[in-house]
Amino acid sequence: MNRRRPLLSLRRHAVPWERQRPTWREARPGVIAGALRRAQARPSGNWFVVGASRALRGDGKLARTVAGQEVVVWRGPDGRLVGGPGVCPHLGAPLRDSPVRCGTLVCHWHGLALDGRPYAGWAPLPVHDDGVLVWARLDEVGGEEPLDAPVVPRRPGPRGALDTVYTGVGVCEPEDVVANRLDPWHGAWFHPYSFVDLRVVDAPGDRAAADDGPDALTVDVSFKVAGRLVVPVRAVFTAPEPRTVVMHITEGEGAGSVVETHATPLGADEAGRPRTAVIEAVVAASDRPGFAAARRAAPLLRPVLRAAAGRLWRDDLAYAERRWQLRSTGRFPG
Repeated sequence: MNRRRPLLSLRRHAVPWERQRPTWREARPGVIAGALRRAQARPSGNWFVVGASRALRGDGKLARTVAGQEVVVWRGPDGRLVGGPGVCPHLGAPLRDSPVRCGTLVCHWHGLALDGRPYAGWAPLPVHDDGVLVWARLDEVGGEEPLDAPVVPRRPGPRGALDTVYTGVGVCEPEDVVANRLDPWHGAWFHPYSFVDLRVVDAPGDRAAADDGPDALTVDVSFKVAGRLVVPVRAVFTAPEPRTVVMHITEGEGAGSVVETHATPLGADEAGRPRTAVIEAVVAASDRPGFAAARRAAPLLRPVLRAAAGRLWRDDLAYAERRWQLRSTGRFPG
């Protein structure tokens, strides 16, 4: 599949940013709204992404507020993933600030010890480690029929992949993050430092009804390397559940790689505005011989990949925040 497109290409007919083909006619509001509506109708089973699995090595823990509920996750004495409320049942200490010692979370206020089993009014929550991300199930928050496990997208096998996780926070709601990812038409205009020659070759249309066929956005795009040197790929965007959009590279260098964007609601800030965490997992794969060396250099490459994701999300969170601002004041077009 990789051989269908060259690893690198030289743009022979590059045009200035302002002279590239406009995409606003294709980026129809109804198309984006329809894709968002269908994503929101899919079940999540009340699962929310908390953070990266890698954070739970040794005595590590993850702590996050999800829709106003404090959650803490760690590995118990037997190495099993455990998690529950982030409020100490004794006097309410924030367990996010408490250390884990040999699989036991020890409250730093008065020493109450939790090993993941129900104790003193503290009750565990369902949690799941998919190998890259950690999820928690909050049935009271989600309000859906619970699922035994989260809807995890298809990924490359872990032995042949390199993964990293980026986290950012914006003043918006999860739907604003999802809507951003379901608008690939903005890529070469809004991120000219990363993308060029973007063309959406297939879109589901602005259907008003529920799913009646494949619901994916297929994009041909080139990633900028240096000057006119680019990496052309084909990518397919799908939304398997309400708070997730996945980009699969289907042709070109890195075919089989995925970028998963998960939107986790955090709760309101001091001004009463909603805050959402963008937790993005990049799982890269390649059948080229040199990729084995890249995997061995993973500790050096992960910060580079996170920095690249962070640069894109500085722009995309501005998009999501602007969308929420207009929606919340009744000024969003259409």
